[in-house]
Amino acid sequence: MSTTKNKTLTERIIDELKLIYDPEIPVDIYELGLIYDVFVNKEQTAVKIIMTLTTPNCPVAESMPQEVKDRVNALEGVEEVELDLTFEPAWSQDLMSDEAKLALGFM
Repeated sequence: MSTTKNKTLTERIIDELKLIYDPEIPVDIYELGLIYDVFVNKEQTAVKIIMTLTTPNCPVAESMPQEVKDRVNALEGVEEVELDLTFEPAWSQDLMSDEAKLALGFM
C-alpha cells in the first residue's frame, strides 16, 4: 500500500475528487464520470481540471465546481487550480465507471 508521499500529484488529486459526492446520487464525482480530465504542469504546482455536471441545471452547479477547486487547491504543493466546466460532451451514464454502475444497480 502506498503512502501519500509516494503518490503522484495526479493520484492525490483523484483521491481527493473521490471524496466529493453528487448530493442526489450516492457515488463520488470521479466514479460518476463528471471529471473529464486532470492536467498537472511539469513543476507539479498548477492543475487544470475539466469537468461537467449531470445536467446544466444541476442544483450544485455553482457550489460543486468551487468545492472541487478548493479541495484540490488545498493539496500540498498545489499553487494554482484552473477549472473548466463544460457540457460538451454532455454527461451520460456511459461515462460512469463499472463501480458506479454497480453501486447504482445498472449492472
